[in-house]
Amino acid sequence: MSDSNINIERKIVGRDFFTEKAHELHRQKVVFTNGCFDVLHFGHVHYLLEAKKLGDILVVGLNSDDSVRRLKGPARPINGENERAFVLAALSFVDYITVFEEDTPLNLIKIVQPDVLVKGGDYALDQIVGADFVSQNGGIVTTIPFVEGYSSSRIIEQLKTE
Repeated sequence: MSDSNINIERKIVGRDFFTEKAHELHRQKVVFTNGCFDVLHFGHVHYLLEAKKLGDILVVGLNSDDSVRRLKGPARPINGENERAFVLAALSFVDYITVFEEDTPLNLIKIVQPDVLVKGGDYALDQIVGADFVSQNGGIVTTIPFVEGYSSSRIIEQLKTE
């Protein structure tokens, strides 16, 4: 394993990491977002880069394979959670990735206790899971404009027709 792989893999952490490092992490502004990130595309990368600009540390909650299947159907994910986590960790502006098994990231949000909770512009603020918790704890909940024309589902469908 090369040194660069070791650095990438260090970004993939369990929930305990956020409990153990809470004091250290919260010396800076922690931004949290989540998603399946099944087939990584321009829209995802743009969104994550904009999310990082909202703080100092970007934490990505990644839906587990079982969670993706429950949300997207039995044919998904295309890429497994370990591979999806590795690809996200390879992005220089993503600081930590943690996989969650639940249908929503609420329990993870309560552990991370982000200063900023962000989702894509296809979500209304009142639809964002964890928004109440973050707001009640003095954090900010916001959205980033959706980049039209990019979605994993659309890419998968396009590949099926070619």
